[in-house]
Amino acid sequence: MNHTIIPAPFTIARLPKILFGAGVIDQLCDEISTFGKSTLVVTGGKSFTQSPTWNHLQEDFSQAGISWSIVHITKEPSPDLIDTLVAENQGQDFDVVVGIGGGSALDAAKAIAGLLKPANTVMDHLEGVGPELPYQGPATPLICCPTTAGTGSEATKNAVLSRYGSDGFKKSFRADSLVADVAIVDPNLLTTCPQSVIAANGMDAFTQLLESLTSIRSNAMTAALAWSGLERFVQGFWDMWLLAGEDSERATEARTHMAYASLMSGICLAQTGLGSVHGLAQPLGSLFPIPHGVVCGTLVADATDINIRALIERQPDSTALSVYARAGALVLTDNLTGNAALDGLVRTLHDWTERLDLPRLSSFSVTDGDVGRIVANSRGSSMQTNPVVLHDDEIAELVKRRL
Repeated sequence: MNHTIIPAPFTIARLPKILFGAGVIDQLCDEISTFGKSTLVVTGGKSFTQSPTWNHLQEDFSQAGISWSIVHITKEPSPDLIDTLVAENQGQDFDVVVGIGGGSALDAAKAIAGLLKPANTVMDHLEGVGPELPYQGPATPLICCPTTAGTGSEATKNAVLSRYGSDGFKKSFRADSLVADVAIVDPNLLTTCPQSVIAANGMDAFTQLLESLTSIRSNAMTAALAWSGLERFVQGFWDMWLLAGEDSERATEARTHMAYASLMSGICLAQTGLGSVHGLAQPLGSLFPIPHGVVCGTLVADATDINIRALIERQPDSTALSVYARAGALVLTDNLTGNAALDGLVRTLHDWTERLDLPRLSSFSVTDGDVGRIVANSRGSSMQTNPVVLHDDEIAELVKRRL
């Protein structure tokens, strides 16, 4: 008699309409036109607007009779910046907001689209800050087009906003109605990514995939998507990093693999939550000027090691251990199992950290004296879905290992 494992009940929240593949950015005008003819484009600093793709899009806009305004997001967006941009653009009756850029631009686009019509301050809705009023909308329709492979922001319902300094925070404006109506994921938009961005964002995608798989809220559907994302990551990451900016068939294939891996990481994290790395990313990214992808890349090896050790000691029957072992076999392209696969995963992640030359936390002025407040502020939503409840001394050890 065959015994099969029946999937446990699960819920999948709203997702965008997804257009994926090389060249799908050419469909942007058609997607805009389903909402109207007036758009606000939210993008990054200069790289995209100096690209041939932007020149082509402007021509397409003109031919389609689409009017547009543009705002630039040059760093991780703050609540003050969002409020300012909403005030400057309110009343222009945009039919749709189009976010084209990395995670910061897409997060800003989500927040702006959410507030153009209501016109209240974003501080009303930030989790863990202020009154935390429920978001009532209405949101302006939103199209997201990522130009980096890592955050998966095009598939999530939260806009991450940061305030830096001793009273800093990194919090989410989160609501189902903030999910993009359309996500256009074109690997060709990744061509201009430099190696440093590929490294940080790629390790963010890897961390999100691994943490969603080991999350206590993982389910059969997200696990299937996450494993497919990890497989594509293994096939594409190192080639994309090595061949940064190259116009070749191999480089194009690598960018396609990574665009898919990033998209899957966004879909999965939105459904399952994450783990200890992202739990620490909140205080580290708000108290210090550390890019989010760098936090993920520099912590993931030691976080995985400490999670595995805690699971073996306190929850040896946890399914997360088998997930870590399978991930070890995948990244090693080997048939290792059990402890050998666990050891191999941690060893490989340490090797990646060194090979990518990911900076230590001390490079951003984090000191031993900061560890206490970092630990105290790490117990947010991501830490709550970690596969094992880490003790304060274990979280402190994780931070100290990367000083």
